[in-house]
Amino acid sequence: MKGRNMVNNAALRRSSALVLALMGTTFLAPAAALAQEASAQASPGVAAAPVPVVPTLIQRINVVGNQRLEPDTILSYIRMRPGQPYSEAAADQTLKDLFATELFADVQVRQEGGVVTIQVKENPVINRIIFEGNKRLKDEKINPEIKLAPRQIFTRSKVRADVARIIELYKRQGRFAATVEPKMVQLEQNRVDIVFEISEGPKSKVRQINIIGNEVFSDGDLRSEMVTKQARSFRFMSSRTSYDPDRLAYDQQKLRQFYLTKGYADFRVISAVAELTPDKHDFIITYVVEEGKRYKFGDVKVESQLRDFDGDTLAKQLPMHKGDWYNAKLVEDTIDKLNQTAGTYGYAFADVRPAYNRDKDDLTMGVTFQIAEAPRVYVERIDVNGNTLTQDKVIRREFRLAEGDAFNSLQVKRSTNRIKSLGYFQEKFEVEQKPGSAPDRIVLEANVEEKPTGELQLSAGFSSIESFIFQASVQQHNFRGRGQTVGVSGSYSRYSKSVELSFTEPYVFDRNVSFGGNIYRRDYNSFNYLNTNRNDTYQQTTTGFQLRLGVPLTEFMSLIGRYTLNFDKVTLGNSYYSLNAAGVLACDPALAGRYLCDAIGNRTSSILGASLVYDNLDNRARPTKGNTASASVDFAGLGGSVKYARFRANAAKYWPLGKGFVFSVSGEAGAIKALNHRMGVDSSGNPIEVEGVYLTDRFYLGEPDIRGFDIRGIGPRVVRKPVALDSAGAPVLDSSGNVTFAQNRDSWQDDALGGKYYYQGRAELEIPLGSGAREMGIRPSIFADVGAVWGIRQPELNDIYTVICTASDSTQTTHYLPTKTGTAPDSSKVAVPAGGSCAAPGFQSREFYLGDSVRPRLSVGIGFNWNSPFGPFRLDFAKALMKQPGDDPKTFTFNVGTQF
Repeated sequence: MKGRNMVNNAALRRSSALVLALMGTTFLAPAAALAQEASAQASPGVAAAPVPVVPTLIQRINVVGNQRLEPDTILSYIRMRPGQPYSEAAADQTLKDLFATELFADVQVRQEGGVVTIQVKENPVINRIIFEGNKRLKDEKINPEIKLAPRQIFTRSKVRADVARIIELYKRQGRFAATVEPKMVQLEQNRVDIVFEISEGPKSKVRQINIIGNEVFSDGDLRSEMVTKQARSFRFMSSRTSYDPDRLAYDQQKLRQFYLTKGYADFRVISAVAELTPDKHDFIITYVVEEGKRYKFGDVKVESQLRDFDGDTLAKQLPMHKGDWYNAKLVEDTIDKLNQTAGTYGYAFADVRPAYNRDKDDLTMGVTFQIAEAPRVYVERIDVNGNTLTQDKVIRREFRLAEGDAFNSLQVKRSTNRIKSLGYFQEKFEVEQKPGSAPDRIVLEANVEEKPTGELQLSAGFSSIESFIFQASVQQHNFRGRGQTVGVSGSYSRYSKSVELSFTEPYVFDRNVSFGGNIYRRDYNSFNYLNTNRNDTYQQTTTGFQLRLGVPLTEFMSLIGRYTLNFDKVTLGNSYYSLNAAGVLACDPALAGRYLCDAIGNRTSSILGASLVYDNLDNRARPTKGNTASASVDFAGLGGSVKYARFRANAAKYWPLGKGFVFSVSGEAGAIKALNHRMGVDSSGNPIEVEGVYLTDRFYLGEPDIRGFDIRGIGPRVVRKPVALDSAGAPVLDSSGNVTFAQNRDSWQDDALGGKYYYQGRAELEIPLGSGAREMGIRPSIFADVGAVWGIRQPELNDIYTVICTASDSTQTTHYLPTKTGTAPDSSKVAVPAGGSCAAPGFQSREFYLGDSVRPRLSVGIGFNWNSPFGPFRLDFAKALMKQPGDDPKTFTFNVGTQF
């Protein structure tokens, strides 16, 4: 439109000039002829001089067609002014000036005598910006990148620029086939809607990576070093298969690093070309490389000008030696180690530089590490900046250096890690080192950036262990800026309920002593299985508190003492009670089992304990490197009715294997011994000694400690098996005439009893996925779990008989008779209803004691952790390879929840 208007204006001006020329010729021709004739007569033989044309002066400039802009504003954009002579050049310049403002869709310049009229058509105002077809990039991602916006003036150049920006956004996402078609919808009042019709196209993958020139290493070896991967079906979740120009440059550096670690010091990448296939769906990347010759280390020396460092002694401790294959990474690591070593001796500004001596004939690379002279440095001052809520002392007490101390780089690093582990500040934190007032002085600066430390968490989910779960907690980890932690939490599920108040002071009276306490109420319902249904057995209610006091022994080791006072109440449901021979309502062993009857009652536990803890993990939430170990002793017996001694120990170690792989092993063991004797009664009412450690104080193993087994699925248990019946309802006998029992586990009543001793171990390898999977929070792992729990006194086992009685009113009552295994029932104990009769006792079930074995249970499997959009999700598939009779294996478990 603009070009067409300019052509029309130019034609109009040429037409006007032609008309004026013809008119001038018509009126001036006679006068010109007379003048020429007179001139010829006056000067014979001399040509007549041309008559000059007098230009028209501009008297007035009018602006028409404008709607929003004032005429004076439009005139301020041009150079043409009244009083100036009018010319074609001036008109053309006016057009250029006005179109350059990008405010007008069309401009025309007309001249009538001394009046110049400028007719404009203003560009429309943008009403709104609309994106259509964008699914991978939402509007909120595109809007900040474009220049057009509502209420701005529409210009075609801005639209073209924004189209290019949108296409560039899609290229960053690996979608090189994306197209953008801008559309303009005209509205009233000279307004428009701008519509960007987007065709995103498929994600452009790397179809093939070709390497030319490599002879020593195969294409597969070199591709494994690159971040970019070839698109294959098994990499469907990886983002590394998308083409990225920045990643292409990074891969060239990775190739060079790889060859330099193998001794090829002359290696270079001659070219790296990425070609887009004609359909714009895939890229083919081709590298041309030159490997060069392989070098060995020549003479390796250390030249030190520091008085505390002997060059010859340091050279003997270097990891590389003459004759080894050259490794540039080893040289870099050695430089860092020498700098770190110098820092530990107080040389903060030590300068270690390698000098290379390359011999291309012998193919050797000599390296001399030159340590320049530097002063020993002392800490002049420690500055803390950026903290508005957190008190200075909370930060300063984490420093492992004090003002006036000799500088030590290891202590500075440790100080950085301790401040990070507080959790009060942003992750990107480092203690900065700045020169002090003298060459031997240094200033340490802690420039912190505080983050919210209050935490409100509400979560709900479903677990294969506890069905529906609801949890809520409120915690403040930096209460009043003093580093104190206060919190309240509660949880509710089908099998457990709890509420807890907690407080922790890490530095009591500014001393390096921690103090903490908890007050809690916990309700737990134990359960067993019958016909795949969970049935509540005993209910345990615990009300109590715990006080803790911790003292650090070394940088990584602490001693923690604690005192716990618990009030426990253990009860059984009414369905487990019946009238005994004395007519008193009591726990019925035939219904509950004698082991559960022995557990009920009220008791008080007064426990004094201590733990020795060692921890140097790099990250406590998700460790990748380091060790942790602890040993704990608890003594119950300072008052109260429960008396025992309990010991526990555990340890774990993590290794980063490179490329995101993390391998870990852990182990745990424990033992508990009763310090008093407990008496009970047998099925005949005679007193017997029972297990001294209460059912609720024992150790249990199973899911989630050992995957591949159900919750409390390992260890001593009493299994009540019903008598096997034929189709007629008669007991099934074996070849010897003995009663047989049902082999279907779903028909068993299974009660875990726990043990006095246990051990467990785990080996796990965390497997990295692509960056896309990492961004989604997917972390798969393979694992092997092993463990056992054992060692309690075998409880008395019973045969259960039923007696059906019929009264005169035709109602039936059923009596249960527990007897010692293999003992016939005593029918005389059955209370016959008045006017009724009772049938002979019928054998119903037998109790078996299983699983009390020190032999290991072993399971292997694969697990998935996923921070899903609807909450954290854990999925485990495990297979029990080693188990004992009575153990309850389980292949699949999951846990899912959400936060809001």
